[in-house]
Amino acid sequence: MNTLAASTTSVGEAVQFWVLGTIAVAGALGTILMRRAVHSALCLAGTMIVLAVFYLANGAYFLGVVQIIVYTGAIMMLFLFVVMLVGVTAADSLKETLKGQRWLAAACGLGFGMLLIAGIGNASLKTFNGLGAANTAHGGNVEGLAQLLFSKYVFAFEITSALLITAAVGAMVLTHRERTERAKTQREMAEQRVREGKHLPPLPAPGVYARHNAVDIAGLLPDGTPSELTVNKTLRARGQIRDVSSEALNDLRVLEQRSEERLGRETESRESHDRNDSHDSHDEEVAK
Repeated sequence: MNTLAASTTSVGEAVQFWVLGTIAVAGALGTILMRRAVHSALCLAGTMIVLAVFYLANGAYFLGVVQIIVYTGAIMMLFLFVVMLVGVTAADSLKETLKGQRWLAAACGLGFGMLLIAGIGNASLKTFNGLGAANTAHGGNVEGLAQLLFSKYVFAFEITSALLITAAVGAMVLTHRERTERAKTQREMAEQRVREGKHLPPLPAPGVYARHNAVDIAGLLPDGTPSELTVNKTLRARGQIRDVSSEALNDLRVLEQRSEERLGRETESRESHDRNDSHDSHDEEVAK
């Protein structure tokens, strides 16, 4: 009776699976297809919440709580806040830093899909006992999970832990740079610029003569062309510099045209005024 109940699906379980499964698949597709990283992170968080509900519905209470607290609540929200603060645009995701990484990612995704299909097919062809029997065998869900992790899957668990630690240490080594020499003072830096013949005064601020004060807008030279000295090298390398030189030149042309029109009207009014004065003096002489 217990085996039959564990291998059959009730109407409520079927409705829950199809509704939440559709939401999970939609969130997974949105994670891949969304152009903005913030929207992709939100879709992934929604998929993780649906997975947590699946764990709770199947009796895996420990996995469900960990899925919400650790993955969705801590890791994904931290990633989402970092993305929102840093401001990653859609143009950054289109640049390949490593050659062939898209093909490698496609191959890894195809292999993972085949592995997932094989696992689902294997689970559907064989009879299963459900989590009820597994939880009661060791006195609960947490005890049963610990028994599997530290007995049957202990080597896989330790290898995964070592891989995560190696990745964290490697990220720290690649990003951390310890200063081994004394930092130069402002006077020493100024003397070095004088000796090397570089730009002696401080660099001009961004947006000079451009009617904008944003850091991604280059300042304009007297001829209206943008100056590369006014923007940060990092923004220049990323291609995140906005060029407003054409707008400034157009505004300058409009201003010159208005000035010419105004000067032309003043000249015409002055000539007409002189002409009227000459006519008045002529009329006075005729009257005399």
